[in-house]
Amino acid sequence: MKKLLSTFFILILTSGSVNAETIYVNDDQNVTLKNAPTPNGKVLKVLPVGTTLMVIEKKAKSDSIKVRLSDDTEGYVKSRSTTTKAPSNDKKDNASNTVSQLLSDNAALRAELYNLKEAMAPGSSLEKSLSAERDQLARELSELKKTAASSIQLKSERDELQERVVSVERDLQQFKLENQSLKNTDSQDWFLYGGLLSLAGVLLGTILPKLSGRRKSSWDSF
Repeated sequence: MKKLLSTFFILILTSGSVNAETIYVNDDQNVTLKNAPTPNGKVLKVLPVGTTLMVIEKKAKSDSIKVRLSDDTEGYVKSRSTTTKAPSNDKKDNASNTVSQLLSDNAALRAELYNLKEAMAPGSSLEKSLSAERDQLARELSELKKTAASSIQLKSERDELQERVVSVERDLQQFKLENQSLKNTDSQDWFLYGGLLSLAGVLLGTILPKLSGRRKSSWDSF
């Protein structure tokens, strides 16, 4: 009975392996095999171009495919980095293509470097433009320095003027106090003068009748 069950499971696994889809890594850059189909998934391996992958699970709305490697390692790869066609195994052609690409890139870099040297040569339009921009920046810096110096001078003059205003206000307040004091003194003087005049009038009113009485008596004695 156990042998029959074992044989049954082996047949199921074998049939699953036969029907499983085989794909290959086709990206020019190395592809990562992750433990989860998320950006934060842990990288299990880096798969070079041509790696054979066995599809385990493929969802229509997902851009990731669950695959198994030849060493039974399972994980997820991006579907856009795979192909159903086996890549060419001609190493000479691959090497030749790589060399051609490197030579092309080298020629493009040389041309770009030459153009940069020509553009930066003395008297070139770029050199003149950079010189003009440098001179403009120098002028702007000079103006900023002058403005800063003027601002400092204006601040000093403003502070000095404020001190003078405070001093004048203090003197004006002192003048008002002195003026009020003088007014109070004048009022007191006039009050004193009035009192003296009143006293003099009373004295005269008292003395003059007596003097006139004495004179009348002396005339009567004759």
